[in-house]
Amino acid sequence: MTALRIQGLLFCAIAAGVAAAGVVVADALALALGGTTGLLVLAALILLLGVPHGALDIVFAQELYGVHGLRHWCGFTLAYLSAGLLVVLIWHTMPQLFLLGFLLLSALHFSGDPAPGTSLVARLLYGGAMIVLPALLHENEMARLFAFLVLPQAAMLLASFLHEISWPWLLATALAAAWQSRTHWLTGLEMAAAAALALLAPPLLAFTVFFCAMHGARHIVRTWHYAGAGAESTTRLGRAALLPMLGTLILGGAAAYGLRAAPLEAGLMQLVFVGLAALTVPHMALVEQVRWSGWARRDAPSPLNR
Repeated sequence: MTALRIQGLLFCAIAAGVAAAGVVVADALALALGGTTGLLVLAALILLLGVPHGALDIVFAQELYGVHGLRHWCGFTLAYLSAGLLVVLIWHTMPQLFLLGFLLLSALHFSGDPAPGTSLVARLLYGGAMIVLPALLHENEMARLFAFLVLPQAAMLLASFLHEISWPWLLATALAAAWQSRTHWLTGLEMAAAAALALLAPPLLAFTVFFCAMHGARHIVRTWHYAGAGAESTTRLGRAALLPMLGTLILGGAAAYGLRAAPLEAGLMQLVFVGLAALTVPHMALVEQVRWSGWARRDAPSPLNR
């Protein structure tokens, strides 16, 4: 069994367990996650288990653009940080545009998770599930979370819109998962697990589990394959991620210091999601090029399948 299959099955098991907990002990989960401690734990999980997959962008910079040497790395780092800074400036000046753009980009980026050969429609439904489906049963909570990033009225309108389209989205996702399972059973199972997680678990918990156990973990496994899938590849990825993660921690600490005057919950939400948006734009600019090539290196043109 390949590493990608194992990762997919583990995600399905974790998602099913968290979704079931969201039904059985919903009140206890809401109480645990509603406090400062719960939010800190989720933020720490996103930082330590989810963000590291973006730190591997250095591998793609080397392979796609031949970035080597101090001068090249300085130029790459400047371009990467400039794109992220632009995202932060958009949030400060046009928060509604920022939130809409972030949700759309996230859905498109998540659509790259399923295996090669997955239909475009199934990909888009899967990618949008984590954005749309939480609003079906947690519309008020979604509005509350959005209000940390935009004005309350805009947050309510967006949550209401997502609620309106959540039923047809759920039906379409269920049909797409059933259809996809006819040709690739694990992809269909992953779609169903992601949808159940988004629908039944509290929104922040659902996003954290999906971002860490599916999106981040899948990207790391694919990057490991891309780099050679061996002990040498593992060492290379570990070394590649070290400096970017250190830089992320330093920038995150500086941002947290700048938000120290804000209420803790609002500051954490802004730090996590504005920070993720700032990293997502340059990350996508690199990764999507590799995804559209079938995760094939220039010196190994065959696509990466499971």
